[in-house]
Amino acid sequence: MGKIIFDTATSLNGYIADEDNSLAWLFAVDGGEHPDEGLFPSSTTVMVEGSTTYEWLLAESDILAHPERWQEFHGSKPTFLFTTRDLPIPDGADIRIVAGQVSDHIDAIRAAAGDGDVWVVGGGDLAGQFLDAGLLDEIAISVAPVALTGGAPLLPRRVTSEQLRLVSAKAHGQFARLVYEVRR
Repeated sequence: MGKIIFDTATSLNGYIADEDNSLAWLFAVDGGEHPDEGLFPSSTTVMVEGSTTYEWLLAESDILAHPERWQEFHGSKPTFLFTTRDLPIPDGADIRIVAGQVSDHIDAIRAAAGDGDVWVVGGGDLAGQFLDAGLLDEIAISVAPVALTGGAPLLPRRVTSEQLRLVSAKAHGQFARLVYEVRR
């Protein structure tokens, strides 16, 4: 059984999206649009997303009109989409819409992942729900040299130092890559 990893980019002051739920600020950073290979979890076999992240991805890349673009980021990996709304699904994408508590769906997520890791792509509140349920194993953050005036916070809850252990801190181009083990 693999790990459940929240892996994301953040601004210096802790936002993962701006006030418009956009990641344009991230793609403007040198290396932000095509990040180094070490900035993504390489052993993931399943992705998990919230509806805000999902809808932004659909709109930003016009994926419904160009469903082949879904594969550029997600590949053929199953994606569990946490939402309470009826959202469109691109042709050929393996998207499994779920609602409710993450603990209600963890068995299906782990079964789909097999021996691979689960990547909680976003957003921060969804990752926080995994953390609250004691299901998150690792938090990997790529800190960009950008400060935003507001937006979606990295992890909108209180997390104490006893809950995290720094595993590594490295420079990747313009990004500082921090990896924390989540302690239970």
